[in-house]
Amino acid sequence: MSGRTTLIAAAVALAILLAPPAADAQQPGKVPRIGFLCALSGPSPHTEAFQRGLRGLGYVEGKNIAIEYRFTDGKSDPFSNLAAEMVRLKVDVIVVASPQAIRPTKEATNSIPIVMAQSDDPVGSGFVTSLARPGGNITGLSTVSPELSGKRLELLKEAVPKVSRVAVLWNSTNPVAPLQFRETEVAARVLGIKLQSLAVRGPRDFDGAFAAMRRERAGALIVLPDLMFYDHLRPLLGLAAKSRLPVIYEEREFAEAGGLLAYGPNYNDLFRRSATFVDKILKGAKPADLPVEQPTKFELVINLKSARALGLTIPQSILVRADEVIR
Repeated sequence: MSGRTTLIAAAVALAILLAPPAADAQQPGKVPRIGFLCALSGPSPHTEAFQRGLRGLGYVEGKNIAIEYRFTDGKSDPFSNLAAEMVRLKVDVIVVASPQAIRPTKEATNSIPIVMAQSDDPVGSGFVTSLARPGGNITGLSTVSPELSGKRLELLKEAVPKVSRVAVLWNSTNPVAPLQFRETEVAARVLGIKLQSLAVRGPRDFDGAFAAMRRERAGALIVLPDLMFYDHLRPLLGLAAKSRLPVIYEEREFAEAGGLLAYGPNYNDLFRRSATFVDKILKGAKPADLPVEQPTKFELVINLKSARALGLTIPQSILVRADEVIR
């Protein structure tokens, strides 16, 4: 080997030794970290559905993905601090599992992608420009809850034809609840039903609300969608049974646990689908370009055990439309 060739070879070897590390894409990839903000008190079937969705896409928690869970036990106040914490942790995506968490998370960051596992009115609330083109760092799923509130009253009237006065229980800390109540009022006028509005801030208000229903002789009850009610469904169902009130809820878990009726989106399906948004974002998609999706599965669940306990005969016209009848 000539002296010139030896010098070139030595220079190449030295350059290799001194070269900077290869780009991340050529190294073992870092484990993406997901923030998960929820108003429940802990893991639920919704959380499990999200995890199931991730597993179906090849993610294994603790192996190729990490999830930072934060639960607020039905309270909205902690979301601002928790969203700020997610920003400090530099998570790659924030999944907001509760509608109340969307605004404080949006205010905390305009750069970290945010996936809404459920949202009542993302356009009207100003979270996205449109469902087709969100336009910012937020995308995910909309539950179209306000539009369904009137439908629940119609189903309740069909199940209990003689009812003329219906109590409406809603969470006064939920910014979308007034819109849901107005939609219920529109249906009530058409059906000739008088509504009794009962706003609560937490489970400590439940007893007083049911006492007010009894005083005003409400013939049935609608519980507007809210994770606080989901997180405290057992005491809520107990009070309804004690008051002998036919009740319609949004989520099937209420009917499975003893409520008369439930009608709404399949939330487990929404949470499963939210994992798809996380996957696309981690692979480089921008939230601004991912259309907000709406429910594709709705469920009507009727509990005939509860109907018998209330002395009700559910008309065949509504039974034949049920997705599930609990006997």
